[in-house]
Amino acid sequence: MTASMTAFARLQSEHAFGTLVWEIRAVNHRYLEPVFRLPEHLRHLEMPLRDALRQGVQRGKVEAQLRHSSGKVADTRVALDDGVVQQLAASLDAVQSRFGRLADINPIDLLRWPGLLQETEVDQRQVEEAATALFSATLDQFQQQRLREGKELQRLIEERLAQVSAIVAAIREDLPKILAKQADRLKTQFADLQLQVDSTRLEQEIVLAAQRADIHEELDRLDTHVKEVQHTLRQKGQVGRRLDFLMQEFNREANTLCSKAVVTSTTFSAVELKVLIEQMREQIQNIE
Repeated sequence: MTASMTAFARLQSEHAFGTLVWEIRAVNHRYLEPVFRLPEHLRHLEMPLRDALRQGVQRGKVEAQLRHSSGKVADTRVALDDGVVQQLAASLDAVQSRFGRLADINPIDLLRWPGLLQETEVDQRQVEEAATALFSATLDQFQQQRLREGKELQRLIEERLAQVSAIVAAIREDLPKILAKQADRLKTQFADLQLQVDSTRLEQEIVLAAQRADIHEELDRLDTHVKEVQHTLRQKGQVGRRLDFLMQEFNREANTLCSKAVVTSTTFSAVELKVLIEQMREQIQNIE
């Protein structure tokens, strides 16, 4: 199924240790270029997360960012180290017994004593598991959006392919009239110039002119390109580069039609083809 290279996904989860927020965004790029922005204490998760990303994404500049903010419980839960408290109390008693009563001790100053306060330790493994699980869910959401946008891009391209086929069919239907009109024009030119040309020579000139203006081959190739694009759109994996190449081939045939056109209607049709081809090319730039 066709997938877009541009997409955005964001998921958030709440835990006892805090809040996790994953954001994944991508824009079109010739190759896969992943960029991860992780908190320092989760930096070691980058490689396995990159591997998970590569399994589902082949092209695009992808930026994945994780934000971790501590929860209220983690921010407020502190405890005193009993061992340090006992040592500090014994030291204060020893000082007072030697020097007599000291000035009143400020409790806030005591709390600044190194090692007195114990911060609640967050289970790092729990954070890692939650971050990995949330990344997988965000990546799934990201992939779903890529597929939805890809489906819409495919619809737009198929609409223009139908228009291309209609233009080619109209040119093909008018081709006998076009060649007949060109033959009449050639006869008229000979007559206006009052040239005495035998009928055999005139027929030869008409045949040569018809060969130069014959565009059956270009029309056949345009039909073939339409079928190939439709076939490519139904394939899995990377199809963007193949589609881009086919647009170049489309342009080549449209340019040849312009150069071989002997009536204005064919020229106008070739210009319409070039407009449709450019519209498809712009859409294809976003396809993986």
